[in-house]
Amino acid sequence: MKGSGEGRAAFSVRAAEIAVALAIFAVGAVIALDSVRIGARWTEEGPQTGYFPFFVGLVVCAASAINLVRALLMQRERASAFVQVGQLKLVLAVLAPAAVFVGIVPWTGIYLAATLFIAYFMRRLGRYPWWKAASGALATGIALFLLFEIWFLVPLPKGPLERLLGVG
Repeated sequence: MKGSGEGRAAFSVRAAEIAVALAIFAVGAVIALDSVRIGARWTEEGPQTGYFPFFVGLVVCAASAINLVRALLMQRERASAFVQVGQLKLVLAVLAPAAVFVGIVPWTGIYLAATLFIAYFMRRLGRYPWWKAASGALATGIALFLLFEIWFLVPLPKGPLERLLGVG
């Protein structure tokens, strides 16, 4: 397996620290900027709506800036592999289908999306025969529908299939 690159580093701890610091800094900046938009001053009546969130955003940005500087100054020997290629492939084998699942829910409804998601995992990762994957996923989708819609009375996002069956 080593020859196929599975054991080499996908990216280093340093790169991961930099990426996370930049991402969290961006979140803090959005919080601070949006707080200014809705009002982040102290008035005669007291603080405006965005006053406290503005300072929270600034603290998040400051902490992220400190983490970014620490990551940039990290010594090479401490900047070891954060994740190896083989490990990253395993994570992406779950993360990518999960992202697709979340992305298709608005168009298919949660029950069809969940059925397809489960069938994919059973077939691809579980290596079940197609008929077992299809029947297991269909049974799970129906069970989820009965559990949430009938038993708990919790309406979840519906798609065209549920509308076609008259339950959407």
